[in-house]
Parts: sequence; structure tokens; C-alpha cells
Amino acid sequence: MRKGRFLMNGLKVIGVWAFILFTIQGTAAAGGPFGPPRPLSKEEGGLATAIGHWRYQDEYTNGKGQVIRQNQIYSQLGYGKKNWEIFGRIGIADLKISDAFRSTLVSTVTSKNDFEDNWNGFGTMGAKGFYPFNDLFGIGAFFQGATSFRDFTDHVSGTSNGAPLQRELKVSRFWEVNFGLGFQVAIPHGLKLYAGPYACYSEATVSLSQTVPGLTSDTGNFRIHNRTNIGGFGGIYLPLGRGFHWNIEGQYSEKFSFGTAVTYSY
Repeated sequence: MRKGRFLMNGLKVIGVWAFILFTIQGTAAAGGPFGPPRPLSKEEGGLATAIGHWRYQDEYTNGKGQVIRQNQIYSQLGYGKKNWEIFGRIGIADLKISDAFRSTLVSTVTSKNDFEDNWNGFGTMGAKGFYPFNDLFGIGAFFQGATSFRDFTDHVSGTSNGAPLQRELKVSRFWEVNFGLGFQVAIPHGLKLYAGPYACYSEATVSLSQTVPGLTSDTGNFRIHNRTNIGGFGGIYLPLGRGFHWNIEGQYSEKFSFGTAVTYSY
């Protein structure tokens, strides 16, 4: 009966997240950490939770490169059994775009160079599978996607050819998907090390309320996308006792992203 309740609760949570991710027009959200290849849930089946922080950085392009950064604070709930797991993640994140307002013309002067908006809710959905070769070594595969719950916006003021300007920049329909392989090895004292390659794709629609010479040559909406679609990741999973673990992970594609989380298996 208890396992049946775990399964039903897990499926309800995943169903809600699936509806959110596939029916809402999303905005900026990086997928976040991948975690160890082996599921966080207990082998006999059950729920696993996590709370964490993720620092995301990547370079996006539309003719010129722009670095996008996010800080994510999130909570995760998953259900798994033995060598598979599905999970949903919810949290809040900011968004910073370097040089989004930097002018290329002397005649256009802006009050700031960088775009910044804070604390938008986001969600991530994922699944993973794991194959153990023995008690020490195994390989896993994962997939995850992310979306946010509203547009990110910021405003800039200044002058263009001596005339005052006030513009709004909006980032919308920004989505990301990741999939990859992870190799995991168990070492003494319950520590687990993991690493592997991954592929990712992300794009967004950026719109300026009115074209400004020196800021963008595009009118209306234009798209940006991540410059590099492959990368590598690695991490360590440390037991804290009483079902708690500490996870530290880093990812590298065009830029380096990293984060930490505390997990608990029921």
C-alpha cells in the first residue's frame, strides 16, 4: 500500500509538471543540474526530494555573442525505482544579459549596458535511466527540459542623436532541452563520482519596444540561441547520513556553470 501511494503521488506531481511544461509559453530558464546518473530514489522505490542553488552561464548569439547568466534557487521532487527515475523541479531565477544595451554608435548613449530582471518562477522536467555493470561502476542516460512562467523585461533610457529615449527589452519563449550520458563510480565511504558528455539546445525571442540605432538592426522580434550545443559535466555525491546527501556539480559548454544541492530519499 505504501509503495502504491508513493507511485500515485509521484505520477500526480509529474503529470502536473508535464502539463505546465508543454502547454505554457515559456521564457528564460536554463535546465539546471543533471545530478548523478543513478536515481536518487531508493532501489525498492519511493520519492526523493532536493533543494539547491544553480549558477548558469552560457553564450548566445544572433550575429554577435552575448553572455546570459542566471541564479536559480529550486526544490525538486522525483519518483523512481531501482534504475529509473522521473522528476520535476520548481524554483525562482533571475536573468542577466551582458551588453544587451551597449550602443555601437557614438550618437546613441544609454543609461546602462546590461539587461537584468529578478526572480521569475520556473520549472524543469526530466527523466533518467541507469545500468550498473557491477556494484562500483555503471552508466546512465538522462533527458530534461525547462521553462519559465512569465517574460523577463528590463528598461533602458538615454539619448539618440540628442533626442531622449526610453525603451523596454523583453525576453520570451526561451526554452532549453538537454540530454546526455553519465558514467558513475562508487568509492569508499559511500561517495560517488560521475561525469559525461551532454548535448543542449536553447533559443529565445527578444523584442525591443522600438528600434534604436546602435542597439539592434532588427525590427520587432528576433531570436537568439546558444552558441555551442555540446559540453561535459561532472560531480560528486556525498552521504550525510539519515537519508540525506550533498551533491556538487559543474557543467562546461561555452561557459562554466555550477551548483550544489541537498537531497533526501524517503
